[in-house]
Amino acid sequence: MGEQRSLRRVHSIRERLGDTLSAHTNELLSLFSRFVKQGKGMLQPYQILAEYESVIPAADREKLKDGVLEDVLKAAQEAIVIPPWVALAVRPRPGVWEYVRVNVSELAVEELSVPEYLQFKEELVDGGSQGNFVLELDFEPFNASFPRPSLSKSIGNGVQFLNRHLSSKLFHDKESMYPLLNFLRQHHYNGMSMMLNDRIHSLSSLQGSLRKAEEHLLSIPQDTPYLEFNHRFQELGLEKGWGDTAQRVHETIHLLLDLLEAPDPCTLENFLGRIPMVFNVVILSPHGYFAQANVLGYPDTGGQVVYILDQVRALENEMLLRIKQQGLNITPRILIVTRLLPDAVGTTCGQRLEKVIGTEHTHILRVPFRSDDGIVRKWISRFEVWPYLETYADDVANELARELQATPDLVIGNYSDGNLVASLLAQKLGVTQCTIAHALEKTKYPNSDIYWKKFEEQYHFSCQFTADLIAMNHADFIITSTFQEIAGSKDTVGQYESHTAFTLPGLYRVVHGIDVFDPKFNIVSPGADMSIYFSYAEESKRLTALHPEVEELIFSDVENSEHKCILKDKTKPIIFSMARLDRVKNITGLVELFGKNPRLRELVNLVVVAGDHAKASRTLRNKKK
Repeated sequence: MGEQRSLRRVHSIRERLGDTLSAHTNELLSLFSRFVKQGKGMLQPYQILAEYESVIPAADREKLKDGVLEDVLKAAQEAIVIPPWVALAVRPRPGVWEYVRVNVSELAVEELSVPEYLQFKEELVDGGSQGNFVLELDFEPFNASFPRPSLSKSIGNGVQFLNRHLSSKLFHDKESMYPLLNFLRQHHYNGMSMMLNDRIHSLSSLQGSLRKAEEHLLSIPQDTPYLEFNHRFQELGLEKGWGDTAQRVHETIHLLLDLLEAPDPCTLENFLGRIPMVFNVVILSPHGYFAQANVLGYPDTGGQVVYILDQVRALENEMLLRIKQQGLNITPRILIVTRLLPDAVGTTCGQRLEKVIGTEHTHILRVPFRSDDGIVRKWISRFEVWPYLETYADDVANELARELQATPDLVIGNYSDGNLVASLLAQKLGVTQCTIAHALEKTKYPNSDIYWKKFEEQYHFSCQFTADLIAMNHADFIITSTFQEIAGSKDTVGQYESHTAFTLPGLYRVVHGIDVFDPKFNIVSPGADMSIYFSYAEESKRLTALHPEVEELIFSDVENSEHKCILKDKTKPIIFSMARLDRVKNITGLVELFGKNPRLRELVNLVVVAGDHAKASRTLRNKKK
């Protein structure tokens, strides 16, 4: 009901705002005149509300609570002021936007389309297009026919939504089952047929064979290996992939029979999850120093490396379990594809192939960047890799063919550069693509879109935002850790949501970049390694062997290359922070706050780990050479 009220409100914002203007002319004239008096510019949400509370007395604000104005101001994500106009980008709920403009001189309200609002916003930078051609990007038509939810609570639950949609369609139209039948008949791996053979040619023949197979399975012990009744199944039109034992095969067959009889989302999801499909996985992470040791402190090398290494160990275990349960004798392969650095500076980043510790079938495959002058030997910032990625994608495709001797079943991109390479590979090889952002820089740097030229020399956001748009829209599915990453909260815009509509003045404007209601979004929280994160009370799990080394590091009386300053009072608890030295991490803000708070300094110590300063300095010196 709350979302329905939000929808009604957003559809009538212009009319109700006009009514409020008529009823409270003096108050609103004071507020919007205050906006205009500040001159041309942009107001953030906190500034809008601060002005509202400053200009309108508390008693008058109580009168306005029954109108739409306060709701609009609280939902406004920005105000663009170009006298005599004030334009508002209003977000009544996650993923839903409306744009209005108020003429302060005439107290008139008009609704703006996305292009009109963006064009108005561009006037802050260059005075607008002034009739010149502006490239507009609209990705909505490519996905217009695809089903999608409308409720905010469904954002990030794409698989569940699609299963509900598809099962409903199958329930009302049995002919819709034929695409699944055709897929199962044609499904194969490396020349080996799986699931069904050409003896099955219709839904009725499939049901008949499944019932006969079920009767046979009920007549033999549940732990009978699949190989002992394989020939019988082939005669019925059933191939490998149903399971490794009679019990497992019976469960899978029962799921499909239920699906044919009365489709429901749970049955559909369980059956699709049992179809053997993924054996070769490629994971892209080109930038930084991707290795398993001696890389702490190097630039562009942090949580993403740990995330991927944890991911591949869990993924390999899951793939091995599923392949066994499917009754197949196939060895899976997982390749983490990253950049080969000939100048590896004490790491294994110059090694072409490296096995991932704790796995049997997972390797790091390193491919160098190339330019017209040959192989690029030194590290390059993740913000400067863009000229190399197209050639890199072609080289990776060749290396994958050499290493896998097959086409990968799934390509997973990480961060903007990895996602762009994944898009190029998926297009070239015709395989399924997954996108994982890790971080979308657009939300880290305020107004980095409209003032992109100011950031361009250092960060090259024009390339990065374009790569993000391509990957988001080309990907078959997108994995995020939280709802907030996609669509934020009631008061904050999500990282992906910020790409709904924006403009890079002088380059292009995006009138429809990404839709957070797209079912390709799926929330999969990475979880935590319980051997590292555990209750304070479980003292037996602590790495006590490292205690002397840690104490020497932080309480030593002598400064050395490992640390700056020393701690003298061992009785104080420690506030510990670890992040790279980047302004978006605001390490200096933390240190400044601690230094200016005598009470805090009296109670605790502060320890900051911000990378290996010596390694970072060497890397930057090498880059300058």
